This record gives sequence, structure tokens and C-alpha cells, in this order.
Amino acid sequence: MNKDQVQGKVKDVAGRVERQVGEWTGDTEKQVHGTAKQAEGKVQNAWGDVKDAAKKTADKQLEEQRKDDEAARAEQERERKAS
Repeated sequence: MNKDQVQGKVKDVAGRVERQVGEWTGDTEKQVHGTAKQAEGKVQNAWGDVKDAAKKTADKQLEEQRKDDEAARAEQERERKAS
């Protein structure tokens, strides 16, 4: 979990609480502010998800490249020993 995911969850929960308090007290301004904060948190969390997925994809590609390089070196070594 990255920083954006954590901060997004915190904003989402805080916004949800503020919206609910606004509903209980009849404070429409608090409801609107809470809903906006909740939406901001959801967007930030989604951005964190995108960043996390991109990092995992990049890590996977690097690992595949490392394995390909290792296999190529092993093949070169076998060819060198065969000659």
C-alpha cells in the first residue's frame, strides 16, 4: 500500500464521517463538504491503485528481462565451452 492509497482512505473515511454528522444534525454544508472530501479520498486512493499497478508491472518486466539476460549468458557460456 502506498502513500496515496493510505491518504485516500483516510480522506474517504473522514469525509464519510463528516457527511454522516451533517445528516444527523441537518447541516447541509457539512454534508456537502463531507461528500466532497469523501470523493477526493476515493480519487486519491484510485490514483494510488494505478501507481501500485504500474510499479508491479515495471517490476515484473524487470524480472523477466533479468531472467532473459541470465539465460542468454548461460547459453553463451555453453557455446564457449563447446568450442
